[in-house]
Amino acid sequence: MTEGILLPALYLPNISYFQAIKNNEGPIIIEQYENFPKQTFRTRTEIATANGILNLMVPIVHGKKMRVPMKDVQINYDHPWQRLHWLSIQTAYRSSPYFEYYEDDFKIFYDREYDLLLDYNVEQLKLILKLLKLNREIIFTEKYDSESPNDIDYRTAIHPKKPSLIVSQKPYYQLFEDNNGFQEDISIIDLLFSQGPQSKNFF
Repeated sequence: MTEGILLPALYLPNISYFQAIKNNEGPIIIEQYENFPKQTFRTRTEIATANGILNLMVPIVHGKKMRVPMKDVQINYDHPWQRLHWLSIQTAYRSSPYFEYYEDDFKIFYDREYDLLLDYNVEQLKLILKLLKLNREIIFTEKYDSESPNDIDYRTAIHPKKPSLIVSQKPYYQLFEDNNGFQEDISIIDLLFSQGPQSKNFF
């Protein structure tokens, strides 16, 4: 396997995810053979709203099998979560300096249905890397290895129940900071909609 940074495919990943990428020059190796872990950022992101942090969760199809590889996890469209997520993002960020600048780029993820969660998350990752001007090759694991000695392994490091990888977040303008204080290490879209092309400077 090519040496690089080993990462899970997350939904609108948080800022520390991209800080890890920026700090490592090798390719991004996306883990696709792990057994899908519940209650992680693979199906969840955090955005800042007038009422504080809001969790947006992508529903998945729960089959009979207890363990499903990440590459086979299907998105559930039984209820209109895409419309609700996009309305939440619009409500939270429509007044941000760069929301209109990036709006069309992100809206496609709430108009089009993706069958597989991995494809959905990876397509978002490709877009965000492009917007941040982080030129990285994306490759995929060919099997599951519990240990990856030649790679920097972040598969379990970025987790809702674990401390942030960012020791001290460089502050930037947030719409609701006066009401709720500065919200650290939330979805990268919070930084993008606030700082636009300068976002990379805040890692």
